[in-house]
Amino acid sequence: MIYELRTYTLMPGKQGEYLKLNQEVGRPLRGDKYGKLEGSWTTESGTLNQFVHLWSYPSLDERDRLRAELQKNDAWSKEYVPRIRPMLVAQENKILSAQLPLKPPADGAHVYELRTYRAHVGKTGEWLEHFKAIMPVREKYSKNVGLWQTEIAQLNEVVHLWAYRDLNHRAEVRANAMKDPDWQAFISKATPLLAEMRAIILNPAPASPMK
Repeated sequence: MIYELRTYTLMPGKQGEYLKLNQEVGRPLRGDKYGKLEGSWTTESGTLNQFVHLWSYPSLDERDRLRAELQKNDAWSKEYVPRIRPMLVAQENKILSAQLPLKPPADGAHVYELRTYRAHVGKTGEWLEHFKAIMPVREKYSKNVGLWQTEIAQLNEVVHLWAYRDLNHRAEVRANAMKDPDWQAFISKATPLLAEMRAIILNPAPASPMK
């Protein structure tokens, strides 16, 4: 199984129109026939006017085959894509391999935090070992949704996704985790392995399977 994390930067003022077309036209046309949509979101912090969507495929070869089939769908390529393309300023794409099973939240509405860590060259594996080992401690406070390593795009990069009830819950969880001696020990070991850390807050898009 491989995952594809796509980020579209939209023209200011066009997000609402894009989301409406995505919900009413794009999602019904594409469905999960050409790859499975795991979740889609809009950015609440960081770079604004972005649409982030996560897809899964059985393999890279199957992704290539399915995307080729999608381009043969005239309703998609000749009707939907020409309507959304003028709204796009930029597109970014990452191919990811899962380091832990994907665990979407069971119910309720959430805000999500997408964190991206770039490790020093040759240190990604060591950081992942520390992180996966500490996960039972960290998940006492909130559950991890997904953990991936970038295979294509920026290398030496780890991506992880968290779900919270709201931003107040996020602040509470992070404050409690920072008081945990085991988490503090993890930070002291793992942080020196990192070259860069980034985080964005995401809200589920109307057509997102993850809410």
